[in-house]
Amino acid sequence: MAQIFAYIVHKGGVAEDSAQELVAAAKKIDAGASVTAVVTGSGADLDAVCNEMAASYNEVWKLDNEAFAYPNAEQIRKALVNILPADCIVLLPHDTFGMDLAPGLSIKLDSAFAADVVDIEGADGATLNLIRQEFGGQVSTHVTLDASAGAVINARPGAFAADESKAAGGSVVDKSGDIGDISCGRRFLEVVEAEVGDVDITKSEVLVSVGRGIEEEDNIEIAQELAEALGADVSCSRPIVDAKWMEKSRQVGTSGQTVKPKVYIACGISGSFQHMGGIKGNPFIVAINKNAKAPIFQVADVGIVADILEFLPDLTEKVEEL
Repeated sequence: MAQIFAYIVHKGGVAEDSAQELVAAAKKIDAGASVTAVVTGSGADLDAVCNEMAASYNEVWKLDNEAFAYPNAEQIRKALVNILPADCIVLLPHDTFGMDLAPGLSIKLDSAFAADVVDIEGADGATLNLIRQEFGGQVSTHVTLDASAGAVINARPGAFAADESKAAGGSVVDKSGDIGDISCGRRFLEVVEAEVGDVDITKSEVLVSVGRGIEEEDNIEIAQELAEALGADVSCSRPIVDAKWMEKSRQVGTSGQTVKPKVYIACGISGSFQHMGGIKGNPFIVAINKNAKAPIFQVADVGIVADILEFLPDLTEKVEEL
């Protein structure tokens, strides 16, 4: 099997949860593979992440350049093409940055490409057996991918259980001198932080989150009553914000807020990767949805097939009794 690399996304000297998930994804391709982490960045934050990743990866390649202080997919793609060996397998998270980086990387490496992979059933020689989801998660697609010339794979955040063993004892190798020319037409301007509303859901330990299944604006009160009983806050998925039923600061997802609660109660939410991409920290997920095939059930710790308009008032009553 080809050598496996994982691109590590990090911020403020701390690796994203996807870093440990990519270890698990790599082991599903080849349980005995030596997996190399690739970390780009600059300064002390980069060193901190590299040292952290050495516990989980057999080897860590450090790419230190001031231009990488804020990740620019165009620049990083050039650097990766210059350092990665031919016919390798590259794993990246299927987040906003990964979706920007991966397709062009596969073209430059002349490798196969698969996006939004939710499971890996293993390999048969150079053939990888992958599972993706179509039609908003309603259909699972089994894909055979010819990786004989390498492959670039976007793994959906949260789909792979994080490998927390941290027993690799890897070494950090400085590859900064090999990145070559990374000049590009795109340049970083500034970070615009999302506005914080009356409640900062990024700090909430318990969230009751509502989606399209709430049906009407007036029904949000049902979720608010449950949240009050639990000492939680109410959040939502994008359709609720698009309908102007809740403010943008309450939205969870790649186009909203990134949250790290201890408990996440998803009410009438299908579980698209855009929404799940905003949930970090491996919370205990309770999913309530009347569609038994909703993709949210694939990542939930507890799944309840029920109409939230009928179930939530009963749940609130029981919580108040307790």
